[in-house]
Amino acid sequence: MEALLHQVLAGLANGGIYASLALALVMIYQATHLVNFAQGEMAMCSTYVASAMIQVGCPYWVAFVATVAVSFGIGALIQRFLLRRTERAPVLSVVVIFIGLLVTLNSLAGWIFSYTIRTFPSPFPAEPIFGNPYLGTHELGAIGTTLVVLLLLYVFFRFTSLGLAMRAAAQNPDSSRLVGVRVEVMLALGWGLAAAVGAVAGMMVAPIVFLDPNMMSGTMLYAFAAALVGGIDNPAGAVFGGFAVGVLENVLGTYVVGTELKLTVALVLILGVLIARPSGVFGKTLVTRV
Repeated sequence: MEALLHQVLAGLANGGIYASLALALVMIYQATHLVNFAQGEMAMCSTYVASAMIQVGCPYWVAFVATVAVSFGIGALIQRFLLRRTERAPVLSVVVIFIGLLVTLNSLAGWIFSYTIRTFPSPFPAEPIFGNPYLGTHELGAIGTTLVVLLLLYVFFRFTSLGLAMRAAAQNPDSSRLVGVRVEVMLALGWGLAAAVGAVAGMMVAPIVFLDPNMMSGTMLYAFAAALVGGIDNPAGAVFGGFAVGVLENVLGTYVVGTELKLTVALVLILGVLIARPSGVFGKTLVTRV
């Protein structure tokens, strides 16, 4: 029983990271109605930026805040100067751009930082809190950091005029323009926020999976599964999906399929959701009259 409890709690810790990335995917999807395949590589590059700052002597939390700010700016610039020109382009063209961005960022990171696997420091102490034998301090810290980020995003989108304008621009850009909302600026801010959330997830997962240009490949697969399970158009559903996928991955990987096949849990979830309920648990089913 204690082993099962440990696996569930460890799954919640991983699920918090999946939830952050899934939330970033949902934010981009709401703005473009497309899945950003480069989200993981953007988070990986942000983590390299944080690592470089720490290596030159910058305190961890200063590097953390600076990396989030830099990632926000880069995300906004990507939308402003790369994707804005393809607003009216066919869906396939935008998907190719996302895949091209993924390959470009991965190659650039390997060229600049090399493909050598590196360690990334955790900001949390190594000793267990209150002698807790089930969860490490980094896992607890990752859950806490994720929940704080999610709470800040909820308050921002729910109670601020800028957040409401961004939601309106994402859900109905034509009507938003009629009431004076600068849709292009709102979409750029949305991309910036998604990149910032992804950066936080990257810095939280890097002490666990280590830092290298391919560090986010497995994590992104779980994040895709989380977004689909919760509903690709529902931020709260993405959070639910992240924690659910984290727990299922750990429990099924330990007691059913083995650690070698843990990644297939995400693939099975993706296929199962697409077949049984394509809109996800909390997603909306859109019906279009033709």
